[in-house]
Amino acid sequence: MPDFSLPYGAKHLTFTLPSIFQIDEISPGESLPLENPAQAIADALKQPVSKQKLSAFSNTKTIGIAINDKTRPVSKPNPIDYLLDYLRSLGFQQENITLYVGSGTHSPMQEAELPLILSRDIIRNYRIVVHDCDRSPMADLGKTAHFTPIQINADYLRNDLKITVGNIEPHHFMGFSGGVKTAAIGLASRETINKNHAMLPHPQAKTGVFHINPMRQDIEEIGKKAGIQFSLGTILDEHKAILRVFFGEPVAVMNAAVPVIRDIFGATVSKPYDLVIASPGGMPKDINLYQAQKGLTHAARITRENGWVILLAACPEGSGSLSFEEYAANAESYQTIIQEFQEGYFRVGPHKAYQIARDAVRVNIILVTDIPPALVKQWKLTPSTPDLLQPLINWISARLPADARVAVMPASTRTMTELIDGIK
Repeated sequence: MPDFSLPYGAKHLTFTLPSIFQIDEISPGESLPLENPAQAIADALKQPVSKQKLSAFSNTKTIGIAINDKTRPVSKPNPIDYLLDYLRSLGFQQENITLYVGSGTHSPMQEAELPLILSRDIIRNYRIVVHDCDRSPMADLGKTAHFTPIQINADYLRNDLKITVGNIEPHHFMGFSGGVKTAAIGLASRETINKNHAMLPHPQAKTGVFHINPMRQDIEEIGKKAGIQFSLGTILDEHKAILRVFFGEPVAVMNAAVPVIRDIFGATVSKPYDLVIASPGGMPKDINLYQAQKGLTHAARITRENGWVILLAACPEGSGSLSFEEYAANAESYQTIIQEFQEGYFRVGPHKAYQIARDAVRVNIILVTDIPPALVKQWKLTPSTPDLLQPLINWISARLPADARVAVMPASTRTMTELIDGIK
């Protein structure tokens, strides 16, 4: 019987599958990490993918750099280190540079958590602002074409030069992460994020769609009106090693990165699976259910009607959203959740319940997690625990046909699945 080992938090869970099944491992495509990532970052900073160069801003006084919080992977080496070094080499003064941690609607990071994303040397020597979507002072820049209010951290906007730094990867409703999103969502008000994310039911708000994705284009407009001049983006593998680096004007960075991401992370299948066993990719992809749900989306997309998805997500921080918990616990059913959102209701947090409901009305979902089972049940999900993974698989396997198709996904958050009839 074939053995498998999938990431789960900071460890791996192992299991076996019956050899009579057709078993496919669906992972991002093969792509070797850069041999000298430090040099690649340095080269990208000096040779951007757009015409504008950082050296042209040498007379600029203040610089604001938007970075991701602890829910996003940090590569080794950390591109922020090299960006700061390069800025200093151009004559920018350290005391005029501020780092802004983009929290979005996540709980703002505490000072003691900053070493998770930054070196202690940077923490000691640079001003760091942790954004709070409810409490940070906001600047109002009007509205987008989609009538989203543009309310962005006022401190960040006051800077003469504005940069974003983050990893670029498939995103389950924004199409792709990265670019201006680190600031346009990460440093936005709750009202801005709610209005943008209310487009979630739109048919083009999905993985792999960029230019016609209304949510993504909405934040592109926010980034433009906020005056973000540069983005530094990295594409990472499952071990957080750097595969590619892009630097330049935000739109140029995304236009250069998107085809590469499609090539590396795209996974097309011709026929849906009876069972999909998926891991979002371990920490921090499964730090909480709020993040782990992204991997569920990609797994469910290739699962047949009434098929099974087993999601392996440790979730040491629980759900990651109290508003999600309250909404899911009080909702009558998956169907009522879907109906409410389609009729115009929207709140960040509860939107995770809507995304789960869209999959749960079609496939059977079991969450293997460290979250107490009673809590998982309150959120209308079926719970299991790591020690029961193999018995669970055996139980489901006994109910599948002899010619069942089973998919194993070690990095489901980063695997951009698509079901295409008739492909070879």
